[in-house]
Amino acid sequence: MTDRYAVFGHPIAHSLSPDIHAAFGRQEGIAVDYRAIDATPDGFLAALEAFAAEGGRGANVTLPHKEAAFALCTTRTARATRAGSVNTLLRKGDRWHGDTTDGAGLVRDLTDRHGQDLRGRRVLLLGAGGSARSVAPSLLDAGIRELVVVNRTPERADELIDAMGEPGRALSRYWDDLHDLGDFELIVNATSAGRDPSASFKLPLSLVNSMTTAVDLNYGDAAIAFLAWARAAECRNTVDGLGMLVEQAAESFQQWHEVRPDTDAVYAGLRGNHRLTGEE
Repeated sequence: MTDRYAVFGHPIAHSLSPDIHAAFGRQEGIAVDYRAIDATPDGFLAALEAFAAEGGRGANVTLPHKEAAFALCTTRTARATRAGSVNTLLRKGDRWHGDTTDGAGLVRDLTDRHGQDLRGRRVLLLGAGGSARSVAPSLLDAGIRELVVVNRTPERADELIDAMGEPGRALSRYWDDLHDLGDFELIVNATSAGRDPSASFKLPLSLVNSMTTAVDLNYGDAAIAFLAWARAAECRNTVDGLGMLVEQAAESFQQWHEVRPDTDAVYAGLRGNHRLTGEE
């Protein structure tokens, strides 16, 4: 039976992950069977079981399934346990092992591709869902000075901060407090609020200083609204989630195939492609 790989999400037709893993496979001389599988929240577990029965050896998981994927894993990496979120699954016998590669992908993209030194930076994280949880531990591990999480449902932000276990460096605040939080060197949008490119994304200009980099974990049309705000606010740098997507995919690929592909050529090829919508 051929080993199969996939990305699960809802919706998922827009996903670039099959293209990325196919490119990695060509680069490494590995025949990769990787597809996108649309699964509703109610149907995710059944879809994953059917995939495993057909030879599924590994999978990526995107919205809205990252926390459900975490719950179904028998074993997890330390960073996935801390995040409470899983985006990478590896089949071990008849069970799933879970990891989260988003945060490592984000940090690698910011530091290696965009030349950002995250040490000592004050960071604002917008959102507290699966995407936010998946990047928060890696941001802290990268040496940032302070992480402030703001979410429209305060309880979710509190839960994320509690999971980080660093009360001196990580704290939660209310969305209505944004005007009073001061300025940040890094602002990360992990919400879905900007996914309508025709909508406006409004945040206080007081959040921005002369060094601010604004990052949207989305890419393409889904990142337009937030990055438009960031440019209007005169952020020093604006970054979408395409680089993170490629880097987290490379982390997954390495776990499945025991070789890390080169990401620069794949990133450059995708950056030149106009078909860029969605999160994964």
